Amino acid sequence: MKYDLGNLIGRGGTNATKWESYSGGNQSGLIEFIGPDLKGEGLLPMWVADMDFQTAQPIIDGLIERVRHGIFGYTFASEDYFKSITNWFFTRHNWTVEKEWIVPTPGIVPAIQFAINTFCSPGDNILVQGPVYHPFYRVIEASGCKVVSNSLVLSDGGYRMNFSDLETQASDSQLKLAILCSPHNPVGRVWTVEELKQFGEICNDNNVLVIADEIHCDLIGPVSTFVPYLKAGFNFSDRALVCTAPSKTFNLAGLHLSNVIIPNPDLRDQYLAYMKKNAVGGGLNPFSLIAAELAYTMGEDWLEQVLLYIWDNYKYLQRFIKEYLPQLVLSDLQGTYLAWVDFTLLKLSPEELELLIQKKAKLLFNQGYIFGEEGAGFQRINIACPRKVLELGLGRLKTAIDQLNGE
Repeated sequence: MKYDLGNLIGRGGTNATKWESYSGGNQSGLIEFIGPDLKGEGLLPMWVADMDFQTAQPIIDGLIERVRHGIFGYTFASEDYFKSITNWFFTRHNWTVEKEWIVPTPGIVPAIQFAINTFCSPGDNILVQGPVYHPFYRVIEASGCKVVSNSLVLSDGGYRMNFSDLETQASDSQLKLAILCSPHNPVGRVWTVEELKQFGEICNDNNVLVIADEIHCDLIGPVSTFVPYLKAGFNFSDRALVCTAPSKTFNLAGLHLSNVIIPNPDLRDQYLAYMKKNAVGGGLNPFSLIAAELAYTMGEDWLEQVLLYIWDNYKYLQRFIKEYLPQLVLSDLQGTYLAWVDFTLLKLSPEELELLIQKKAKLLFNQGYIFGEEGAGFQRINIACPRKVLELGLGRLKTAIDQLNGE
């Protein structure tokens, strides 16, 4: 069926984190709801990573049918649920995932924390590649471990890995684990097979366990190809866990369901033992299960339309910045729906930039500094929205910057 992705559906009164609150910078708290007509003077939210597109109709219909049943007792994952996952990754990414590798978890951030607590001890070093998804820092530090950043290298509006630095850091016996963000959030890189192979070989050679966060693996631009980490190199499956979820792909983040893929049975047994010890996994949300299964079996048509819409939004953003905001530098967006924009030519401190965005432009972006010190001076902008939201946001941004420049 054809979906109307340009229609903005009001989210007021639903306790929508994106539209009714803000925690993407220092100016946090409840916000004034602007309304679906976009005529209000409230802050316009383009921050947290959920879409403003209604999910695929088969998912909605399936959830309604399940609600009508009226009994919502303890629920387990069926054979059809696991089959939907294995079929999706085989047909979408030519990747064979065995059913027994799949461990359902209540979200990727908790899943990563489970892995850290399973395989690391307080005081261990854990590597990230900053600027990177900010909850990584939180779960590492909450586990008593130390963050080590193998900072990405910015060159000509794009990012690459620093492999010489990675080799040095991986050789430290205190480094026990590395978190690979693939595709990378917030910089939008889709790593090539060569990059993944070099990353994995360095980690394997130094006995560093890898957690690959591949939550955005289905949100790939038309000029890039996603390669699952476990397909990139020989024996990577022996020393890795891969985190996946339908949440970003199908706009189901509030249902809190993810799947960790762990081919190594010893690692899997240790991971499951930690979950059991901490009373995690004693049953799954029935709505999450049916939504995920329907997404993977009947949602691909919706996804293809969404990908085209996001790419058109990105090209619009690219043209607007080039014509009206040449002081800004837009990173090459290869995957995700999160644009990463360099504002450093405005010569504002992070605090001044945050005030410009929120107080003058009346916009809510994710402030770059929350992704690590490498992100200072940048903004992450969610472009998975109807075009009229993007147009209004960019118009507000242009007005604020013009005023800053005295125009």
